[in-house]
Amino acid sequence: MLRSTAAGVTLAVRAQPGAKRNAITGVYGEGAAAQLKIAVHAPPLEGRANQALIAFLAETFSIARSAIELTAGELSRSKVFLLRGVTLEKAKSALCEWTPGI
Repeated sequence: MLRSTAAGVTLAVRAQPGAKRNAITGVYGEGAAAQLKIAVHAPPLEGRANQALIAFLAETFSIARSAIELTAGELSRSKVFLLRGVTLEKAKSALCEWTPGI
């Protein structure tokens, strides 16, 4: 789910658009293929859900929206985001309250 890179950290996400509220809802899959399940209120139309995910991740990791890049899965529920300037330790600590055991 989290992988360290030279530019920061990549985060594998399983999007759930059209939810009642924005929230981390758990982990999808196991092991190396695990993805963080994130529900967003925005519908999956014209990139609105992707923008909502970026805004949610920026708030969760306390970084600017411009520091987050969607690197894979623009039209899929399975996505990969690059979080620039975030260390693996910072990413794990930001997610620990939502997903114990990362």
